[in-house]
Amino acid sequence: MRALDLLEAKRLKVELIKAERLMAKRLKAERLKAAGPPVGAAALALALLTGWTAVGGAGAPRPVAADDGWMLLPTAGAASATAAFFTIRNPGDVPDELTGASWEFGGPVTLKRHLHQGAAGRWEPVPALPVPSRGVLAMSPEDADLMIAAPPPLEPGRRVEFTLTFRHSPPLRLTATVLPPGERPR
Repeated sequence: MRALDLLEAKRLKVELIKAERLMAKRLKAERLKAAGPPVGAAALALALLTGWTAVGGAGAPRPVAADDGWMLLPTAGAASATAAFFTIRNPGDVPDELTGASWEFGGPVTLKRHLHQGAAGRWEPVPALPVPSRGVLAMSPEDADLMIAAPPPLEPGRRVEFTLTFRHSPPLRLTATVLPPGERPR
């Protein structure tokens, strides 16, 4: 009987080893099945981000854009200065700044912002005007403008050329139409 018990024990041991191996294979397959979707999603995301970067969509600022603007006709007898106004749009994800401007007559052009102080306020020259990402810099007599000291005589309706320079974007060449005081573009 003893020999029979030994054979039975050996057979049970072999079956137990086979069962353990089968369980290990199933466990491995289940782990792979569970890990497959996240690994696949990560690989797809990596491929898409690589493509987006390759075509310049990541990390590269998109240049700002603007339409032609307008400028105030200096009034007779008033201080010899005027202002020009543009609306600048930033379609990109990177903020930009208007850092300077020039115009066809070559005189100084100063970036200026109105600082509100209660019911009053004052104008102050600034080194740059922010153009927020996916936003707009809308110049107006109440907020920001390009101040032009000592302009030559101008007539209403005249189109004057400007070049706007930015921290990240290439320069923009635009025109501004001269409007008499009290008028605004339509």
